[in-house]
Amino acid sequence: MESGNRIDRQLKPASCNSNIERSHSFSPSVIVIGGGFAGIAAARALHAASFQVVLLESRDRLGGRVYTDYSFGFPVDMGASWLHGVCKENPLAPLIGRLGLPLYRTSGDNSVLYDHDLESYALFDMDGHQVPQELVTKIGKTFESILEEAQKVRREHSEDMSILHAFSVVLERRPDLRQEGLADKVLQWYLCRMEGWFAADADTISLKCWDQAKLLSGGHGLMVRGYRPVINTLAKGLDFRLSHRVTKIARRPNGVKITVEDGKTFVADAAVIAVPLGVLKAKSIKFEPRLPDWKEEAVADLAIGTENKIALHFDKVFWPNVEFLGVVASTTYECSYFLNLHKATGHPVLVYMPAGRLAHDIEKMSDEAAANFAFLQLKRILPDASEPIQFLVSHWGTDVNSLGSYSYDSVGKPHDLYERLRIPVDNLFFAGEAMSMSYPGTVHGAFSTGLMAAEDCRMRVLERYGELNLFHPAMGGELTSASVPLLISRI
Repeated sequence: MESGNRIDRQLKPASCNSNIERSHSFSPSVIVIGGGFAGIAAARALHAASFQVVLLESRDRLGGRVYTDYSFGFPVDMGASWLHGVCKENPLAPLIGRLGLPLYRTSGDNSVLYDHDLESYALFDMDGHQVPQELVTKIGKTFESILEEAQKVRREHSEDMSILHAFSVVLERRPDLRQEGLADKVLQWYLCRMEGWFAADADTISLKCWDQAKLLSGGHGLMVRGYRPVINTLAKGLDFRLSHRVTKIARRPNGVKITVEDGKTFVADAAVIAVPLGVLKAKSIKFEPRLPDWKEEAVADLAIGTENKIALHFDKVFWPNVEFLGVVASTTYECSYFLNLHKATGHPVLVYMPAGRLAHDIEKMSDEAAANFAFLQLKRILPDASEPIQFLVSHWGTDVNSLGSYSYDSVGKPHDLYERLRIPVDNLFFAGEAMSMSYPGTVHGAFSTGLMAAEDCRMRVLERYGELNLFHPAMGGELTSASVPLLISRI
């Protein structure tokens, strides 16, 4: 198999001096750290509010954990790839609509697994025998019943427990929900899919908080052409500096001083920190003075999960015309699932998506070994599968720029950690999916916190200089106004 060459068609940064220069007349300034959706949204909004803005990004591209790869000759999202909530309430919907980007709907509002409907699976056992669809549907409904019973367990216990523990309590109480043989393997596969949603193993996911995030209506839409056009649109005209890894953030009474890896410094009135939770956890950025204890504790207590993608490009389609292919097994660790991009995009690509401990174990392999591992899982269910002609492998858990895929609620920790992470500290403002209490782990959640951080920053800075106009319209209008119908299909 040949690895896809990584081609990054990226906007070029605007040319500008290395520091934000002050004019004699007051001109507020801000440094945005992190070029993912949260950082770009904040920079865009502050730029529109006539702030001098410089965005510093450690990678050689924008987008962060949203990455559209073109190595196969067409776009493949190797990070986030869905719009969760295809409705006008989604803050990204107007922009996606204006750009005319098509979406492929993978579920309606009632999907127990959130992103795909029950009839869109083709499951197989490890001997390559397809599981009857009526059993897939039946066990899907059983899984939903177990979740409902787990809610009763939650109400009865003051102490938190893991989803896995709650399931064992439910099955002890309700023998009629227990499964044997093939049916139990299908049940494990559904639990494996739930682990994929949180990018974590079921024995670490909080029973009390697992369903606290809000789900927007309209189902879930796969970005057929990838997220790159959205990133490029938001970044157009901004002054962003790629390959600028921030190592120190010093806050002072009159502003902030930011130091990057090569020793260069940037100064401004304030900073928006939009780096991933994993980077904050690793303490690879030094804060002077230290962040308050409550902020450091929030960083430490909120969990970060890992889900990776191994994209396999074939010369022809040899698999069923369903959205997901799955391997059922006696444990979630042994289960597998492949997203069928051909159904949504017309390109012969299957994407293997390991999460949690399995994702961490696969990340220890070389890219070729990881691709071979994924292909062997496919051969279990489709023995006549032809070898891929190209492959791509993500490394969100070990990439120093991310150190994880997205946040989730772990056992015993409160859901308000997301809000604690978002609260500003002096002239430092925080944004990212891990700062979204309502929409954690989503692109629109990250985008929303970027807008909120920008507005908080604008008000704080202008208030300090006595130039705050309380009648100034809320920021983000140019990003979220002018409703345009989304191009959504299920064909």
